[in-house]
Amino acid sequence: MPVPATMTVVEIARPGGPEVLVPATRPVPAPGPGDVLIHVAAAGVNRPDVMQREGRYPPPPGASDLPGLEVAGTIVALGPGVARWTTGDAVCALVAGGGYAEYCVAPAPQCLPIPSGVDMIAAAALPETCFTVWTNVFERGRLASGEWLLVHGGSSGIGTTAIQMARALGARVIATAGSPAKCAACERLGAVRAIGYRDEDFVTITRDVTGGHGADVVLDMVGGDYLARNLECLAVDGRLVIIGLLGGAKAAMNLVPVLQRRLTITGSTLRARTVEQKGAIARALEAQIWPLIALGTIRPVVDRRFPLVEAAAAHRRMESSEHIGKLVLAVA
Repeated sequence: MPVPATMTVVEIARPGGPEVLVPATRPVPAPGPGDVLIHVAAAGVNRPDVMQREGRYPPPPGASDLPGLEVAGTIVALGPGVARWTTGDAVCALVAGGGYAEYCVAPAPQCLPIPSGVDMIAAAALPETCFTVWTNVFERGRLASGEWLLVHGGSSGIGTTAIQMARALGARVIATAGSPAKCAACERLGAVRAIGYRDEDFVTITRDVTGGHGADVVLDMVGGDYLARNLECLAVDGRLVIIGLLGGAKAAMNLVPVLQRRLTITGSTLRARTVEQKGAIARALEAQIWPLIALGTIRPVVDRRFPLVEAAAAHRRMESSEHIGKLVLAVA
């Protein structure tokens, strides 16, 4: 299929609410060295997109100013030096920006084949969450088979992915969520116990469910005053991995438990990492997780799909926190 000169995109007109997401027309980008051009079928919607829209998460230098950190579609052009992929390949990809568009440039190492049995809508829900969970829970958090993982925000895109990946690799999972329906969804996905954080104490329940052992790894996207409570939850040699600051960037803590129980506090962001680093994560996912997705052991949970030009409505739903799993924009 010939590549047109222009494409429909969704721009951020100015920092603000969902209404600042507006359709526009732009030239189709050309892939540079080591890049591929993807005809986008679907794009995932993520919390960092909301932060970028609000002016709180600018794209890294050289990245597209368009929102969108993950896409699924078909490769239609190759930049110099691309060896693995060819035109016509169906892929999903992690990108540093530009996903809210009909065409998107992606570094070739950050592309993955679409797993067998997964359609384009579901495939667009895979990269951001799978990359994030793998690098934080399994690489930085070193979660091992038989250990306990506590996942905050268990019904989110990250949470639904973390529950399934941890269970598939032999860990036991506890999750927090904000409503009975969300707690039930977490338990259907494999959580041993889902905790309603609005009216239950996750510290006490985590200790009870684990027989006093505590969580070996806590995956936290809240920050703020969750810090001290997360440390209370951790087992000896436990690891707290912070990936978001929805509850604030500052907190007071007692350092004594860190020393006494040999705790590790770590965290990361993904967007600004190098192509080589992201490519290494992609290859680990392809080897360890993609076969489990093809088997149906792990499946992307898609809450709702929206047309690309209705990206504002997708952001409104995300900000309502009513969704379970991922929100996806249907492009092609």
